[in-house]
Amino acid sequence: MEPETSSQKPKKIRSYFKTFAIVILVCVSFFAGTFYDKHLSSKSASSNTIESLLAKGSGKDQPQNVDFSLFWEAWNLLNDKYVDTTKIDHQKMIYGAISGMVKSIGDPFSSFMDPAESQQFSQQLGGTFEGIGVEIGMKNDILTVISPLAGSPAEKAGLKAGDKILKVGDKLTTDMTIDEAVSTIRGPKGTDISLTILHDKSNNPVEVKITRDQINVKSVTLEWKDNNIAVIKISEFGDDTISGMNQIASQVVSQKAKGIILDLRNNPGGYLEAAVEVSSKFIPAGKVVVSEEERGGGKKEYDARGGDILNGIPVTVLVNSGSASASEITGGALRDDLGTSLIGKKTFGKGSVQELEKLSGGSNLRVTIARWLTPNGDYIMEKGIDPTIDVDLTDADYNNNRDPQMDKALEVVRGEIK
Repeated sequence: MEPETSSQKPKKIRSYFKTFAIVILVCVSFFAGTFYDKHLSSKSASSNTIESLLAKGSGKDQPQNVDFSLFWEAWNLLNDKYVDTTKIDHQKMIYGAISGMVKSIGDPFSSFMDPAESQQFSQQLGGTFEGIGVEIGMKNDILTVISPLAGSPAEKAGLKAGDKILKVGDKLTTDMTIDEAVSTIRGPKGTDISLTILHDKSNNPVEVKITRDQINVKSVTLEWKDNNIAVIKISEFGDDTISGMNQIASQVVSQKAKGIILDLRNNPGGYLEAAVEVSSKFIPAGKVVVSEEERGGGKKEYDARGGDILNGIPVTVLVNSGSASASEITGGALRDDLGTSLIGKKTFGKGSVQELEKLSGGSNLRVTIARWLTPNGDYIMEKGIDPTIDVDLTDADYNNNRDPQMDKALEVVRGEIK
């Protein structure tokens, strides 16, 4: 299948998974699952009332033995008796009812998103956010700048790697989690946030005022080790991943790389088609990248699409417990089809496919429709993929800027270079 725009064909994307140490402040969350994004403009509801929504149905799918009177009893009691009438929001009650219905299935990857959550989710996949543009982490229990993004408000304000964030506004960061810091610092373009910063090797904290802006985050980046080993880092399989990988693959070939390290650590996944396209840069056309087991037991295979310009260059893949879904698809495909070594820790184990249905009013419903398997037929759901070479990255390593997983990958690739 050739890639198409979202209005032309479905896409497969993924829901939230938290990374263990590093987040981007412009993000609210990442997504951890593979989805089938289906546009349903013909299914918009003619009414937003809960009564009409419950009354609607396709006929053959609407349950005949379900009595909705219990729902209305609870609805009316809340409206008639709840003490604080200002807290009663009928639209929120509708969203809550739908969310509870989806949660009753017991599948953590099926969920309902209201319009605000849907918009946020779409922005995340597009790689465009509003914030200050800086990666942060906890180092020695102190909120610390890992790296400001190039050209971001954070970089322009003078934030540098190693800076400690002591306060966000008037709030001390002593007891803040990374998520709390992200929630406090992020915000709409054009608004200001003040951070109290202790620059690296300084004893005098300074207050820095930063104006938030729109941030464009590249999902694929390239750096070089030993001058001739290309490290391709994919942070997510988003809207720009295919084009980014095309450019970087051409650059790797033109600069005559002797080896490649594909870094999928803390990559929560994204579009299935992006995972297939990335895998196709390494795997010859026609070989299976991933199989889906659908409802009823039927299977659908996704093959490499050709253009394997990186095939023949020694490659190893870095994974960890934050590598999920589309990351596991790519890592599993390279392992099974090429015998590529996976280095790091066991992956997350997100082996199901969700369909993203557009609902009326800007909401979305994510529902699991299939499970996927590696080319060798391995189910990944809840099991993950074991690395070929198990290498830990401890808190002590992280705090002291050591990366034994990368070191091992370099050792393996060097050994394969002829």
